[in-house]
Amino acid sequence: MGLIPAAVERLAAEFGRLPGIGPKTAQRLTFHCMSATPESTQRLAGALRDLHDGVRACRRCFFIADDELCAVCSNPRRDRTLLCVVEEPLDVLAVERSGEFGGVYHVLGGALSPIDGVGPDQLRIEALERRLDDGEVSEVVIATDPDVEGEATAHYLGERLASREVVVSRLAHGLPAGADLQYADEVTVARAFAGRRLV
Repeated sequence: MGLIPAAVERLAAEFGRLPGIGPKTAQRLTFHCMSATPESTQRLAGALRDLHDGVRACRRCFFIADDELCAVCSNPRRDRTLLCVVEEPLDVLAVERSGEFGGVYHVLGGALSPIDGVGPDQLRIEALERRLDDGEVSEVVIATDPDVEGEATAHYLGERLASREVVVSRLAHGLPAGADLQYADEVTVARAFAGRRLV
């Protein structure tokens, strides 16, 4: 028989699978849940359940939504001629916090990484091209992370979209090399948008 009950170990193991949560933090979260009221842990369990029952990918841009279309795609005030391509849904939030972008988005679902088995077919690149087919988009802003994978993805997209009648630009490197867009502050993202360049 172990020192810690199996249910406690199981919850700590689940917390430990979350990004940025190490073993000690996982234990602290688990012990917090044990000392919390049953009502508060039920609220947590309910919120997790609702997350999967009520949230899905937007059918147009693949950002998060509670309906067929996300809040951005369903907003008639957004500039549909300007499309920003990002790697992950958190990147949309980073760009939105900057207040510099009034267009729409396309979430690729990652970046090219042959070493991890992520090629063009694993990303939503064909869906991006289908969105460009109607001719409404006049500029595609590539806002992938400024790391090796993000740069490779930006280069690939630039070449793949070169024959289309759209301007393809890349965010300027106001973002530090190797950093994730989702962790950038609003001013840095705003400067990167202001200094974007043609691909």
